[in-house]
Amino acid sequence: MAVNLSKNGSALMAAYKKVVDAKSDTDWALFTYEGNSNDLRLAETGGGGLELLVEELNSGKVMYAFCRVPDPNSGLPKYVLINWTGEGVKDSRKGMCANHLSAIANFLKGAHVTINARTEEDVEPETILTKVAKASGANYNFHKQQNYIDAPRGPVGSVYRKVNAVEEIQQTNKDNFWDQAQRDEELRRKEERKRAEQERQNAKREMRELDEKQAKERERRTKDRAHQIELERRDEEERESEQQRLEAKSLISQRAFNPRDIFKQREQSFEANTPSPVTSRPGQKHNKLTLRGGRAPTHCTEVRVALLQHIFTQIKDYNNPGDGEQQRYKARALYDYQAADDTEITFDPDDIITEIEMLDEGWWRGFGPDGNYGLFPANYVELLND
Repeated sequence: MAVNLSKNGSALMAAYKKVVDAKSDTDWALFTYEGNSNDLRLAETGGGGLELLVEELNSGKVMYAFCRVPDPNSGLPKYVLINWTGEGVKDSRKGMCANHLSAIANFLKGAHVTINARTEEDVEPETILTKVAKASGANYNFHKQQNYIDAPRGPVGSVYRKVNAVEEIQQTNKDNFWDQAQRDEELRRKEERKRAEQERQNAKREMRELDEKQAKERERRTKDRAHQIELERRDEEERESEQQRLEAKSLISQRAFNPRDIFKQREQSFEANTPSPVTSRPGQKHNKLTLRGGRAPTHCTEVRVALLQHIFTQIKDYNNPGDGEQQRYKARALYDYQAADDTEITFDPDDIITEIEMLDEGWWRGFGPDGNYGLFPANYVELLND
């Protein structure tokens, strides 16, 4: 990037004018950059010779000095531009600032000698004055009268120009310096572009790896959350099922009417109404005993069958007092139930119970999955729509 001379242009120009003013006590001005920017600023001005100027140079900065020194040969004021690049300056900064020297030289016009300095040995007052003396191209003193013989002058061609070896050497060195500086700058730019491309690729790869890692982490959290929700749902269903089962048991235990009592009451009533056997004559006692002993099982079975038919008929009449065929229902078991005796049925969850008769709100009767017919708690099942 180009050097910025306009930001602090007024201060730079004021210091420059003091140096070129022969009546001013200021004989040098020192310039440097603002931080790592390309904005040139005034660092210091002073008088008293090059010794004070050398003390202000910083080995970690790029600086420019414009100073006024007397010509050792003629005593006339000469202006020197010093391009100071400290040993501690980074190579990238050196290459960038090397392109600024021409613009600064155009701004600080009138320099008779330009010195590229790296160490303090390059800016010793004796070294600078020696270069000024060589650059003047003559060894004379206005304050000392010299004897000379006016030699005859011959015609001089209009295209003739005296060759100054010192100037030619300085110009060659300057050209070589700028060529090397440009090559260094081009190499630095290539390295910077290569490094920037490598950093971009590394950043792109790191970003891709980070995205993949975050995606896997999100997927893992989603699966864990779904698994946790499923476990909570199952726990909630189990709690609700257990609560409903406990409520059903509680309702069964609190019921006011137990259909099994009907069977007991009907059985007692039926036995009470059964006529007692006719008393036999004394002579027939043995035959009576033999007959009773032989027919006892058959008689009990017939009594039991008649009793059950009588009870079922009365329960049916009790449940449906009106005429007509009773409506039958089907139901699906919600919970498992174990029969307490042979008047009840056993079933598991999701079993289908058919031919249901609704005896009361708490107990129904129907065919279980094993084909047995009996009672079961009504709140252990749910009715199915035909």
